[in-house]
Amino acid sequence: MSNNHIASHVEKTLDKGMRYDNRKLLDFRKITLETGVSVNAEGSARVTIGDTEVLAGVKLDLGTPYPDIPDQGVMMVGAELLPMSNPKFEPGPPSIHAIELARVVDRGIRESGTIDTKKLCVKEGEKVWMMLLDLIPINDAGNLMDAFGLAALAALNDTTFPKFDSETEKVDYKEKTDKKLELSKLPIPVTVYKIGKNVIVDPLTDEEEAMDARLTVSSTEDGKLCALQKGGDITLSVEDIKKMIEIGIDKGKELRKVFESAK
Repeated sequence: MSNNHIASHVEKTLDKGMRYDNRKLLDFRKITLETGVSVNAEGSARVTIGDTEVLAGVKLDLGTPYPDIPDQGVMMVGAELLPMSNPKFEPGPPSIHAIELARVVDRGIRESGTIDTKKLCVKEGEKVWMMLLDLIPINDAGNLMDAFGLAALAALNDTTFPKFDSETEKVDYKEKTDKKLELSKLPIPVTVYKIGKNVIVDPLTDEEEAMDARLTVSSTEDGKLCALQKGGDITLSVEDIKKMIEIGIDKGKELRKVFESAK
């Protein structure tokens, strides 16, 4: 079946208020969250949303701060889309899709002020903690964006600093301290998709491919909007955007319950 036929069938199904897996339009699949899944990472998490499964890991290293922010540590987010998780993914440099996934997760964390990067400073102008947040899919069955966002937040919340010897300036990764990474906000991304006249959340792969437009809505625990990312070729009206933001914030509360229950 061609992509056009699939999209047409998906849209007709949604018009009847139905989905391929019998969910309602604004229902998520079953979500599970587990932290501490990697012995070697400073923080890690596994998230499943239906058959979609992703891992997030945090590594900390000491480095030299950027000249324009000599008293702040650095956070970098990267996503690697493994071919084993989806036959459409190819090995090699990060694709545009991988770059977007990483940037959307990064933006929600950064714009919400979740991490005070000044607290990552060891010695101003000389030594700061460089934090790398890696995102990897194990199986892509739709909605990597939200799965990555939830896994990233859980991995950061799980992060513990390794032992640092100030005299030798060496890090002992085999020995962790009791110092946790402090999170001041809990940004949760929810991506709302528009397909024809319908809006849905947590799409299956066929539903993702049938989308006209999508809007990723990142919000904090107090319901405040901290980041938006629009995708797709179709223009969204002001009414569409308002509706999708409301849905994103409301569904963010549901995902936050999953996060809180796993803490």
